[in-house]
Amino acid sequence: MALTGIKVVEFAGLAPGPFAGLVLADNGASVTRIDRPNAPSADVLTRGKRSIAVNSKIPSGRDLLRKLIASADVVIDPFRPGVMEKLGLGPEVFFGDGKTEGLNEKLIYARIAGFPRTGPLKDMAGHDLNYIALTGALAMMPPGPSGVPTFPMNILADFAGGGATCALGILLALIERGRSGRGQVVNTDMVSGARFMSTFPLLHSILPTSSILGRGKPGTNTLDGGAPFYNVYTCKDGGWITVGCLEPQFFKAFTDGFRAALPQNFDFENGWRPTASTQADISQWPKMKAYFEKGFLTSTRDHWAKVFHGTDACVVPVLTPKEAAVVHGSSIPEFHPPVAAQDLLAQPSREPINPGELILQPGLHTEEVLREAGLSDKEIRKLTLDGALGEEAHKSARVNVKL
Repeated sequence: MALTGIKVVEFAGLAPGPFAGLVLADNGASVTRIDRPNAPSADVLTRGKRSIAVNSKIPSGRDLLRKLIASADVVIDPFRPGVMEKLGLGPEVFFGDGKTEGLNEKLIYARIAGFPRTGPLKDMAGHDLNYIALTGALAMMPPGPSGVPTFPMNILADFAGGGATCALGILLALIERGRSGRGQVVNTDMVSGARFMSTFPLLHSILPTSSILGRGKPGTNTLDGGAPFYNVYTCKDGGWITVGCLEPQFFKAFTDGFRAALPQNFDFENGWRPTASTQADISQWPKMKAYFEKGFLTSTRDHWAKVFHGTDACVVPVLTPKEAAVVHGSSIPEFHPPVAAQDLLAQPSREPINPGELILQPGLHTEEVLREAGLSDKEIRKLTLDGALGEEAHKSARVNVKL
């Protein structure tokens, strides 16, 4: 795999850091997560990773972390700015400060913060919703019943603008290191990352002639719920169906198929029906949307899915997570895109993952990682007695000493 042989140290964190590590692990990197001893974990982005529990408040624990990072290719820092520096694990320790040699001058030091590391917001706390609020994108999202912008789950900032963008930066840094031989710092912040991911709608918002997302107020444009031919509709059984026929030929395929599938007794405003000319007529959109709403309520979601299956109408059902798992063959999303040599017909199959095994137990691979790092029995015992590997390991070692 592309990243086989690349060693990654990932400090345990919330969504974006673990997702960046997941991208690397899915492509062959050896990813070791640094957990706090006795700290519970709800991280489900752990496949292909190992965990070691280290108390960074203990001097010998910090020494161990420096040793692990010194032999790594990549470190992922998910903390607020300044935390790693306080631990004595800042970039200057590994790159050097111009006067002294660093511990690992080929290191890729990847940092993920919420807000930009410079400027008036650098010391603030926040989450996905706060980050996208500062991008300009949230203000463009369709309004809910109360008139305020609706917002998606924490996908845009945490994962697209945070984890995926950080992983991209790491890959670019590895390429640059291959040319220059020098380590790199990857500074990802979720405000800037999510704003970059929103380039398309934001550029359209400054074009006065664009009806894609920028001509009218949110919820009245083509791609933000304003267009009846790019929308979600409720069916007779309460299921939902999506319509996305933007191009004229697809719009025709949809309206022809929709009209043919309606009950014979269906009536709407004395036989009114959309035509090719009404698609671009914004004044007709409210009537067109009402027509589609009434029509979809005459049959179930699965009925409409069968009507349009295999056609160019751009109509598909909204699947539940359980239904989507059946379609994709697994409830666990796989890495995408697969990368394989030209002569390989398919990506090598991966071992199926049991959902019950998603949570990686903190510290599960502590001894294994320490052995690989070259620590002796004596050194491991000292770390244990110091409490650097956690209180439970410390108690156990003291009991053994007494015995």
